[in-house]
Amino acid sequence: MKTEQSDTSGFHPQKDIVYNKLLPYADRLDEESTEILRKIKGNLARAVQLKEIWPGVLFWTRKLSMYMRLYGRKFSKEDHVLFIKLLYELVTIPKLEISMMQGLARLLINLLKKRELLSREDLVLPWRPLYELHDRILYSKTEHLGLNWFPNSPRLRSSTKLIMLKLVQRCSVEGVLKTLVKSCRPYFSDSATQEMLDEWRPLLCPFDVTMQRAISYFDLFLPTTLPPELHHKGFRLWFDEMMRLWSSVQNLPSWELHLVNLFARLANDNIGYIDWDPYIPKIFTRILRSLNLPVGTSQMIVPRYLTNAYDISHVVLWISSLLGGPSKQAQAQLGGLFNSITSFFHPSNHGRWLMKLMKLLQRLPASVVRRLHRERYRKPTWLTPVPESHKLTDEDITDFVASMMQPVLLAMFSKTGSLDAAQALQNLALMRPELVIPPVLEKTYPALETLTEPHQLTATLSCMIGVARSLVSGGQRYPEGPTHMLPLLMRALPGVDPNDFSKCMITFQFIATFVTLVPLVDCSSALHERTDLTEVEREMCSASAEFEDFVLQFMDRCFALIDSSTLEQTREETETEKMTHLESLVELGLSSTFSTILTQCSLDIFKVALGKVFNFATTNIFETRVAGRMVADMCRAASKCHPAESLKLFVPHCCSAINQIAVNEEVLNDEELDKELLWNLQLLSEVARVDGDKILPYCTQLVQILQLTLHLKCKQGYMLACNLLHHILRSIVLTYPTEYCSVPGGFQQPTNDYLAIKDWGRPGDLWNLDIRWHVPCVEEISFAFYLLDLILQPELQRLQRFAQGEQDMNRDDVLQSLAIIQHCLLGAGSLMPPLKGEPIPDLVCSMVSLDETGLYTGMEYDQSRENYRDAICSVMRKLLHYILEHSEDDTKSLFSIIKIISDLLHFKGSHKHEFDSRWKSFNLVKKSMENRLHGRKQHIRALLIDRVMLQHELRKLTAEGCRYRSVHQELMKDLLRLSTSTYSQVRSRAQNVLFTALGTYNFCCRDLIPHVLEFLNPDKSSVTQQQFKGALYCLLGSHNGVCLANLHDWECIAVTWPAIVRSGLSSAMSLEKPSIVRLFDDLADKIHRQYETIGTDFSIPAECCAVSKQLMVTGNPIPEEPVPSEEELAEGLRRQELKNSESVGKYKKLIGDLLDCISNRNMPWKFEQISIGFLSLLLRDDHQLPVPAVLFFVKSLNHDSLYVRKVAISAVAGIMKQIKRPHKKVSISPSQLCELKESNGIIAGDRPDNQWLQYNSSNLPRTQQDWDSCTFVEKTHWGYYCWPRKLMMYAPLEEQPKHNLTREEMTEREQIIYDHFSDPVFINQLIEFLSLEDRKGKDKFSPRRFCLFKGLFRNFSDAFLPLLRPHMERLVADSHESKQRCVAEIISGLIRGCKHWSYTKVDDLWELLCPLLRTALSNITVETYADWGTCIATACESRDPRKLHWLFEMLMESPVNGEGGSFVDACRLYVLQGGLAQQEWRVPELLHRLLQYLEPKLTQVYKNVRERIGSVLTYIFMIDVKLPYTQRTTSPHISDFTERILLQLKPLTEGDEEIKNHVVEENEVGEQDERTQAIKLLKTVLKWQIASAGRSFSTAVPEQLRLLPLLFKIAPVENDDNYDELKRDAKTCLSLMSQGLLYTEQIPLVLSALQEIAGSSSWHARYTVLTYLQIMVFYNLFTFMSDQRAVNDVRALVIRLLEDEQLEVRELAATTLSGFLQCNFLSMDTPMQAHFEALGKTCLPKKRKRDLGSVVDTIPSADLVRRHAGVLGLSACILSSPYDVPTWMPQLLMDLSAHLNDTQPIEMTVKKTLSNFRRTHHDNWQQHKQQFTDDQLLVLTDLLVSPCYYA
Repeated sequence: MKTEQSDTSGFHPQKDIVYNKLLPYADRLDEESTEILRKIKGNLARAVQLKEIWPGVLFWTRKLSMYMRLYGRKFSKEDHVLFIKLLYELVTIPKLEISMMQGLARLLINLLKKRELLSREDLVLPWRPLYELHDRILYSKTEHLGLNWFPNSPRLRSSTKLIMLKLVQRCSVEGVLKTLVKSCRPYFSDSATQEMLDEWRPLLCPFDVTMQRAISYFDLFLPTTLPPELHHKGFRLWFDEMMRLWSSVQNLPSWELHLVNLFARLANDNIGYIDWDPYIPKIFTRILRSLNLPVGTSQMIVPRYLTNAYDISHVVLWISSLLGGPSKQAQAQLGGLFNSITSFFHPSNHGRWLMKLMKLLQRLPASVVRRLHRERYRKPTWLTPVPESHKLTDEDITDFVASMMQPVLLAMFSKTGSLDAAQALQNLALMRPELVIPPVLEKTYPALETLTEPHQLTATLSCMIGVARSLVSGGQRYPEGPTHMLPLLMRALPGVDPNDFSKCMITFQFIATFVTLVPLVDCSSALHERTDLTEVEREMCSASAEFEDFVLQFMDRCFALIDSSTLEQTREETETEKMTHLESLVELGLSSTFSTILTQCSLDIFKVALGKVFNFATTNIFETRVAGRMVADMCRAASKCHPAESLKLFVPHCCSAINQIAVNEEVLNDEELDKELLWNLQLLSEVARVDGDKILPYCTQLVQILQLTLHLKCKQGYMLACNLLHHILRSIVLTYPTEYCSVPGGFQQPTNDYLAIKDWGRPGDLWNLDIRWHVPCVEEISFAFYLLDLILQPELQRLQRFAQGEQDMNRDDVLQSLAIIQHCLLGAGSLMPPLKGEPIPDLVCSMVSLDETGLYTGMEYDQSRENYRDAICSVMRKLLHYILEHSEDDTKSLFSIIKIISDLLHFKGSHKHEFDSRWKSFNLVKKSMENRLHGRKQHIRALLIDRVMLQHELRKLTAEGCRYRSVHQELMKDLLRLSTSTYSQVRSRAQNVLFTALGTYNFCCRDLIPHVLEFLNPDKSSVTQQQFKGALYCLLGSHNGVCLANLHDWECIAVTWPAIVRSGLSSAMSLEKPSIVRLFDDLADKIHRQYETIGTDFSIPAECCAVSKQLMVTGNPIPEEPVPSEEELAEGLRRQELKNSESVGKYKKLIGDLLDCISNRNMPWKFEQISIGFLSLLLRDDHQLPVPAVLFFVKSLNHDSLYVRKVAISAVAGIMKQIKRPHKKVSISPSQLCELKESNGIIAGDRPDNQWLQYNSSNLPRTQQDWDSCTFVEKTHWGYYCWPRKLMMYAPLEEQPKHNLTREEMTEREQIIYDHFSDPVFINQLIEFLSLEDRKGKDKFSPRRFCLFKGLFRNFSDAFLPLLRPHMERLVADSHESKQRCVAEIISGLIRGCKHWSYTKVDDLWELLCPLLRTALSNITVETYADWGTCIATACESRDPRKLHWLFEMLMESPVNGEGGSFVDACRLYVLQGGLAQQEWRVPELLHRLLQYLEPKLTQVYKNVRERIGSVLTYIFMIDVKLPYTQRTTSPHISDFTERILLQLKPLTEGDEEIKNHVVEENEVGEQDERTQAIKLLKTVLKWQIASAGRSFSTAVPEQLRLLPLLFKIAPVENDDNYDELKRDAKTCLSLMSQGLLYTEQIPLVLSALQEIAGSSSWHARYTVLTYLQIMVFYNLFTFMSDQRAVNDVRALVIRLLEDEQLEVRELAATTLSGFLQCNFLSMDTPMQAHFEALGKTCLPKKRKRDLGSVVDTIPSADLVRRHAGVLGLSACILSSPYDVPTWMPQLLMDLSAHLNDTQPIEMTVKKTLSNFRRTHHDNWQQHKQQFTDDQLLVLTDLLVSPCYYA
């Protein structure tokens, strides 16, 4: 096939769509595609060289993506590479408009999609342009100021409805960019990795937001597919560094996810080249932690763990890449993982973690199947293959499947539905059917028998559907599979049940799935004729005799279903007569299942079934709405399978029945027709939907029926006749496959040479599909035209006469005629050539041709016959105008006409929405039946045929880029007229058709907009309200289609926006009508939501032109278009410049028009606001706003309306950015700044060469000279990890733009701002407005106002300070929250704005600010402390701490001095913390000073101060991290601090008495004793521990351990909220600590601490040790399991506590033990069992006769404890397997039962255990029973039901 290919088209296609070769007209496609490709290459290349990005380049790139949709990548390799290079150059043009970039990027992604087609030798792409593009858009510096509008960036107007939409669309720019990088990644050059590391390593500062940015860049960009010989230039450069970083981070910062994604991708791309073994326990421990499963009772969840959990799809990829290999370690750990979480899958467990677990379950098998496919079945490509040593062996696969079976079987019945389990089973069954299918069958058979548990039935059936294909095809692994098929089918039949809808649907799906895979042929005769059959085949042959029985029983069931759902039965006549939604679903299920069954039947079975259906249909009379439709569907299915046999029965019967009734004339005029007539008509109309050539013999009878019934009076009657007409026409003129059997050629061969059972589950063979097409022949086409002439012609003539006023028709007649016309059009639409007309010239001017491409779809239009499409069109237009003039209220006819116009424009034989739903269902079926393991399109034959048919439909529907012709123009004007007519329903239907048309024809929007805007023109007084609303709806557009008000084009916006605003003056506009107000709101909302900054620079750089020149001359087919001449190139350049200047001109004109509108006095306020909203969208970062607009916005700062003021604040902040004078930067090499040489290798953290960056109070710039000589580094992350190659710094002050300009030196825009802000009246008013309350209690510090002030002080230096100073002093003294907030915004703007001021000015500024801040902090209130915190944090962000030394020194002045009470102290600390936290690692001196200051104050009395100090301590020690390559920090160390604290806590650790909370006494004076002090200190320390749990990166485990004994002492045992603060905090603290991630070397430390505490005298402590242990072991499971000593220690500890003297401790130890056994952390081995049995046999002394008075037993307690311990141990073992019965269990139960009559507490334990055993094993007792011997069962039944059980 490939060789012929290259001869006809002259090139080897990269990869074309195979389905095209199976179309009936396949021979014509090569020629067609070559022609289209030639045009695309020629025109695209010309457009680029002529520098015409719009419309030329965009038009032809759209054509290229259409070409790829139709033909795949059908071009030569050279062309492929050139297309990619050209698009890459285009996408990365820096000034390109975003929406264009997105469109081009999507095409580029599509070109790069199949990476096996191009290797790294063929293509190399640079990475930097992509990074710059990504950075420019995702981290835009101007977006937040409103100077750049990207698609879906946050807008001012946002309602909840839109938030939902935003989630849906958020994928837009960000998603496209990410996918683009992913697609280009394999082609980055060899040196790219090193360049990326150099670029982003300096950003790796873990305390800074840049960390997230750098790691996400690594995740996105680092190439991982380099060939092995280049690994030293690839991942080897960073693997160790990143891996060590990952393993040392403990508290899940948000960037850890990106690291995991990167590792998963790396592992998947390089299986076998990286040794993961040392990391595997860590990996699995972290995966288990990331699932956030609940453990133990008193667990606190850290919120960060929920939001930052790993992405399951990457986790799955990582796990599946680790499997296999020589060490098999990953599989062992995976088994451990599933063992430990299996019980969470049990349907009785439910929680927010469940979704994650289900996802893991569903995706893991799929991922392993994908890997197996890649290793065994995929064609080798240039990508690195997996080395033999690491391929998955058969043993690996078996182990994997076995480890997953238990959770999957539990998940089948999960509360979230069985879908996930079904998909998992489908993939597992592909690998190991013999392990997977039997247990599923074991669950399915009982489920089919029970009637009481419908959920069980639906769950098992949907899982069976998943494994159907593996079951039926058997194969050598599971040969007995197919024998289950018939029993399953027969038992499923009762599921067709009219009373239970969901059961009915799943049964239909189940039957259909199995029948599709199996030919229903009776092969039992082969048993006698053939001797070469295996045992299983013989069984299958004899079973196949039951097929006929099955089909007939199924039909009986269906008939019963139909009988129970007739209209009379289900509802009275009064209600609706349509089908309900459920009924239509059942109808669909029934008809598709039945037709599948008949398709797969042998002819003998078919004939029996046909007779049965025919009898049922003709002996009863059904109503036509519900039951009738179902029966007719069954008959249609029959006639479609074997048309000749079926039509022979049905057509004569129906025709004679209809003729008999319709003999008498009066029937024809009855309003209500005879039911029998209707039913026969309905039956006939459905039966006629068969192959056209089979209908022709009956054409005379059918035509006679049509003539008789089309003009019935009764609407129901003539609609059925119209359906008949429609169906006859469709089956004659369309092209479609006529059979969908699972084996080509049907099953008609005799059994001795064809055995049907061999074809069970056989996939279709793509190369021998042997599709039987129905292609209309000459007779059929002439019959179709005969019908049209006979039926359509007279109707058109009648309507024509009516429209000219020559003939009267009543409305019903008009409606009837329209119905007939519509059905003719629907039936024969594909015969009629498209509408003719002249193209409309001059809509856009282009230097390349913009032709439409015609696609051949198997229809040669016969030009000699009349074109009925044109005829219908002209009659419809006349009729439409006539009705609109004379009877506009005849809405039904108008509906019909709108539908016909829609079909005239778009219908060529199929509808878009039908195609979409078929495409969807095709994909669903494909998914549920596909074989991902072998791949290569091994679908069943019916699916493949369906796919070819969809390809044919796709070609019919592809109508993109149609020429816009005069006839379309006229029809669209008619639609516009209908869209603005009187009745709302007519309007909305017409608008929908109009929107579709707008999306179809090129550039037609430009033609239509002026006509729409006519209706909004205030000068036209004749416009009605309906027309006005209609026009607004036309501008609004549909929710996913074109929006006329917001086309991304200056010409359109420049007219529509001013028109929308001006319409406020129109007489038809009334703000009283809520519908109109809502419309304007929606319009404004939509424009705000969809607006993207429109480009003003459309130039194409020279690199693109070079590539496009090559495109013109290389590869076949060579374009016919001439290479552009010099003159053309010059003209192109001229036009490009003209377009750029015109765009700027239109931009300025638009702003002028909007300003004119606003200045109109009569404009209602609503429109003024809309207009201001539009203006705010027009700020840009490449053009300054025109002066009048600047003036307007500055004035609007003091507008009366709050909305306007808000917009103005944003806008003025943006204007400040526009007019900012650029500051000069110079690049400096960091080694010049400090004399030290940079060290080799990576050393991060505090080093000698970055010490000069840190705050040092002895070396602060306190004089002008120091200030000038000091190099300020503003960004906090520079220098922490490593230095960048080139550091950009600001040049010295004298080279910077001049500050303190006089008014004369300013530009016009600066003067406007200067004049207003120098005016005291203006300032008074502004401050007045800014210090008003907006929403009480909801207001926060506003970043927008901060940006405004920052810009003001940055651009104008301190010019306005004198005016603002009195206001600031006044506001600071006022404690109202709005006043304080206003001054906080000004102050933070001031501090950030003074970045480039000279030293003297800054010094003066702080003279002013320090007293203000002191006042503010003493006046702080509950409402305002957050604002001041934000203010200081914002002020310190990205600023060198040495520049702000005044601020820090002032804040450090003694924050906790008790003046103003505890609250002010807490607030001062909060504000200080905000400032220091922004400075991260650069202020160690301040942190030391603060710590020194706070230490004596840790014994604070007040809770709020304690909490705040705790939080501040977290930030002080945040910098003390144990990260790899990192020096010990010079900031404070936790270890030293802990030493000092423990000394002070000594009084508490030594004594044994209980530690009580200390309550403050009012009259307490003087020093309290050490103990009370220590308690207060402890409370603060607890607050610190709790605060740091979620915030720091690494946990200081050794230090925490020293506090543990103390916490265990305090923490309470019961859950009780009345406890005091101390105890609650201790409990929380323990819970958080136990969840911490431990490193291997820390485990022994923790265990020894726990062992020590377990020996303590307080049983509370011993009890708490166990709860701690449970959580700690589960959250570090694999780290523990990889260390055998640790496991033994834990085991010894638990067994020791089992023999504790305190009952509660013993019981908890037993629970803990059973948990450890359940998650396979410990195993139930013989010594352990023996140990418990021995303990249980401890003798108790005989009971003496008790004195009646004494109640207490005097048994020596040690013996009792030991005996109880033994019983508890046995009980733990039994409870550890709640869902199954292992082999050792029966014996243990017997041992336990011996203790039933022991003394308490033993007796209680035994009873509890038995009752729990009964509860958990009750569901599957039938299976579990098998494990016990008969004697044991007797004892058990006796135990569980004995009176003592109820005692």
